[in-house]
Amino acid sequence: MVKKREAIDEKYQWDLTTIFATDEVFEVELADVLAALEDARALAGTLTESAKNLLAVTETELALMQRVEKLYVYASMKHDQDTTVSRYQEYQAKVTALSAKFSEVFAFYEPEFMTLSQEIFAQFVIDLPKLQTYGHFFEQLFDRKAHVLSSAEEALLAGASEIFGAGAETFEILDNADIIFPTIRDAQGQKVQLSHGNYISFMESSNREVRKAAYQALYSIYEQYQHTYAKTLQTNVKVHNFTAKTRHYHSAREAALSSNHIPETVYDTLVQAVNDHLPLLHRYIKLRTDILKIDDLKMYDVYAPLSTTDYKFTYEAAVEKTQDTLAIFGPDYLNKVKRSFKENWIDVQENKGKRSGAYSGGSYDTNAFMLLNWQDTLDNLFTLVHEMGHSMHSSFTRESQPYVYGDYSIFLAEIASTTNENILTETLLHDVEDDATRFAVLNHFLDGFRGTVFRQTQFAEFEHAIHEADAAGTVLTSEFLNQLYAELNEKYYGLTASDNPEIQYEWARIPHFYYNYYVFQYATGFAAASALADKIVNGTAQDKANYLTYLRAGASDYPLDVIAKAGVDMTSADYLNAAFAVFEKRLTELETLVAKHG
Repeated sequence: MVKKREAIDEKYQWDLTTIFATDEVFEVELADVLAALEDARALAGTLTESAKNLLAVTETELALMQRVEKLYVYASMKHDQDTTVSRYQEYQAKVTALSAKFSEVFAFYEPEFMTLSQEIFAQFVIDLPKLQTYGHFFEQLFDRKAHVLSSAEEALLAGASEIFGAGAETFEILDNADIIFPTIRDAQGQKVQLSHGNYISFMESSNREVRKAAYQALYSIYEQYQHTYAKTLQTNVKVHNFTAKTRHYHSAREAALSSNHIPETVYDTLVQAVNDHLPLLHRYIKLRTDILKIDDLKMYDVYAPLSTTDYKFTYEAAVEKTQDTLAIFGPDYLNKVKRSFKENWIDVQENKGKRSGAYSGGSYDTNAFMLLNWQDTLDNLFTLVHEMGHSMHSSFTRESQPYVYGDYSIFLAEIASTTNENILTETLLHDVEDDATRFAVLNHFLDGFRGTVFRQTQFAEFEHAIHEADAAGTVLTSEFLNQLYAELNEKYYGLTASDNPEIQYEWARIPHFYYNYYVFQYATGFAAASALADKIVNGTAQDKANYLTYLRAGASDYPLDVIAKAGVDMTSADYLNAAFAVFEKRLTELETLVAKHG
């Protein structure tokens, strides 16, 4: 029975009073920011009048953005801890509207800035040296000059942001609120209502009939609503393509990657490297077939457990293991980890109405909070270490950079977290000696690599293909999407669509296809993390120092230059090939263990 929020011990709850002491304080701040935004409307038309105005308007915008983000974090996390509370549903709606209003009020900023010539700007910096603090910020604006529209056009696009999000929002409502999945029987023969939350647990069942029943039941619903899902996805793709064209980009992909100053070759290099190494995935799938002792592997067998070892960690044991593992980064890093536990940055236990999954959150002025739904499993230990990586990245960045650079790009977001995961894998493999536990750790790594590098690149191929198809005038019907997805899945897994017909509908249930070229970064991040973990575990003290320099850099430089400070060149395929070498090494060890024990 899942507990109600009030029944959870406070030591397992995050302390959001460090953001706002009470809801009333939040409400006062919300009203003050709304009033300040109204006052800020008067700034339009004044930005480029002088160096003093450029500095003043810039600092006003950033200060208000900082306050908006703090409000948003409080409201969203209050909502996430119990989504059934109407007050926090209302708060979340209000801060969403506040964010839209902020964008609308400051829609003038970029168009006005773009009227500055480089020569006048250089003179402004001479006149007012304090502008140098925002040097990289202004450099990024100049980089976008060709893609910024007039003030009126920018205001129009900002005002339409909620409309442009309709496809994604409709998908979310349909998928999370309206869809009702069938009832199936679990391994004990009991009837269970299938849901997003329990689907993966059924896919990980050791009972093949249970896996099959859950798989076919889930996709029967996506087959039923495939045309609606196709329409929401097509609408979202059209928004991306329309926005890119409006802003004078060659493609939606160029527009999405340019926000992080990432060349499209990085994307193509990833896809090519993964395709070159697909034989490794096929080898792993074949090993799964052998271990499961089946000769007709289906997609519902891909998540089936290979290990029978019950490798469990209580939360308290996981805290100790996390601290022991991450001590490798040195005392400054470890002290921050210990603070996160002592100061209640983490919402640990599941409760009724709590958002599922896990994340690291917070803003520049808050702790780097983490949400978990703890279960005593190896997976949850990895989740804790993963989210801790995000939170430590945030903490180092925020204490080292001014607000303007106090965040990091999405492109870098998954690197620190997966570096921690890779180091945990190294730690566990070093610590465990019995073959059964070693098998479990190796299997966890290989499954994680498959799900992150191979699977997310498969998603990336699909995402790019549908954007290109729409741009070329192809209608993204469910028939088109089904066929494209089935062909990609067959290429990756070697399992034919005719033998696995349900998989053609998987695209319909993937929320990441609404994120605008986000998924490839999971794969690049995991591969870069593999290279970094090797440097940290087997390298020098300087390698560790370089890594902490990367954590502190935030957004003070372009992402590729930031990660280069840690010693990884992501414009080359070398880091990807190194990651695949690790995958092959551990796959070979697993194959050896299987052969050893028959």
